[in-house]
Order: sequence, then structure tokens, then C-alpha cells
Amino acid sequence: MPLVPLNGIRIEVDVAEPPGGGADAPLAVLVMGTGSRGRVWRLHQVPALLAAGYRVATFDNRGIAPSDECVDGFTMDDLVADTAALVEHLGGGPAAVVGTSLGARITQELALARPDLVACAVALAGHARFDPAGRAFSAGERALYDTGTVLPPVYRAAVAAHLNLSPATLRDELAVRDWLDLFEMSGSAITAGVRAQLALSEKGVDRREAYAAITVPLLVVGFADDRLIAPQLAAELARIVPGARHVELADCGHLGYLERPDAVNAVILDFLAANRPVPAR
Repeated sequence: MPLVPLNGIRIEVDVAEPPGGGADAPLAVLVMGTGSRGRVWRLHQVPALLAAGYRVATFDNRGIAPSDECVDGFTMDDLVADTAALVEHLGGGPAAVVGTSLGARITQELALARPDLVACAVALAGHARFDPAGRAFSAGERALYDTGTVLPPVYRAAVAAHLNLSPATLRDELAVRDWLDLFEMSGSAITAGVRAQLALSEKGVDRREAYAAITVPLLVVGFADDRLIAPQLAAELARIVPGARHVELADCGHLGYLERPDAVNAVILDFLAANRPVPAR
């Protein structure tokens, strides 16, 4: 994937075209969460969107190599401006924008700041604030980096499984073995760039009042077994944003888009079909 100069830094971007070419296809931009690369979307969401006729852009947020890590720190406004610059680079939108966790916050802020670029928005594990447990987890992750602590990979994998997966998945012993292998291969160390992403929640966030001004069509998807972004926070966000649609999916943890991709893709595609972007001419 090429490194593209955007908003004063270099961002790794991948654009996939639907069958038959994408010159006139509507644009979907997928925004990943803390510590993860954009290529994660390519497992399930990119193929579904391509089949539905979308041109799909994925990218690595600043903080995630090979995009510039910007280890001296950055703000949420920087991440929003990066995403806006990407949409403009790809033709100016308006685009369907889908984000998860930190990516949901970026998506929500983009919808608020640049509604001209967003035809519709989907916030997976969307939220307007953190609860005490979420703040404590982020503080713990920052402390691991700041004290130079690297958890043994096998233990880090076990923690990741319990934090990110639904009990329904944890009961499936064959599936859990695969997840544990995946988490263990992903490594234990927190990079300087990821530490910079984690700093975004250091002072907390409460955007409930601000998000009442969002006018872009918004779908908020809560994951019923999410231990990192509690599902009630997603429901709260949907109540705040005028006209927002809310769906809560059972048997999904924080990684619901990987645990139950068919269910997640179905609600995304249904919403996008009702709010399909019209490519700029």
C-alpha cells in the first residue's frame, strides 16, 4: 500500500475498486481503532462493501506504522483532519464513513466538523464519553508503556481474549484457540505511536453536548458484550444525535466486526443502502 502525503504527514492508504471499476462508485472510508492497522477491515468489511458496489478506502491512522507515528503526540483534531484530507484526496466525497472504537470517535467528529464530506456515518462501539472502567483500562495501557512493562505474549493474548471477545466466543474452545494464537502473534509491546493514540483518552472525553449538533445520518452499533466500550454508551450516543439509528448486536465483544462479521455487515449495508452516497462529479 502506498504512503500518501496528507495533512502534513504520510499515511498508508489502500483503495479497492468494486467489480467493473470504481470511477462512478460511491466511496466508503473505513476508520480503525486504537493500535490496529486498517488492513483488519479487509478480512470481512471490505469484501462486503466491494460486492455492494462501493469503492473502499482503508488506511493506517497516524500513530500506526508505516504511517507516520508522530510520537511527540497529536490531537483528535489531527486524526479528524487526516481523514478529511483522505476523503478530499479521493475525490472530495461525500463518503460513507465507518469507524470502530477510536475510529468511531473520529467518524463522529468528522460528521460534526465536515458534514460536507460525510454522506452518512456508522459508529461501531460508538460513544460520546468513557465510563470509569474504560478510563481505567486506558490508564493501565499507558502505564505499561510508561514503566517499560511488556507482558508475556501468552498472558497478553489471554487478557486480550477476555477483554475483546464475547462469552459466546469464549465458550467455543476451538475458536478460542485460534483467537489466542492470533493475539499472541500480534505481540505484546505497545509502540510509541500507539502510546500517542492512548494519550487521547488521558484526560477523558465528554462530547455529549457537542454531538447533539450532528446532522449527518448516523448509525450507532453497540456490541452487547463489549467490555471496553459498554453498550449503554452506544445507546446513549444514539439518543443524543437527532435522528440517529441504534442497533445492539448480541454475542459480540469489542471486536464484534470480526466475531460476527455477517451480522455487522448486514446492519452496515442496510443503513448505507438507505443513505447511499452520490459520487462528486
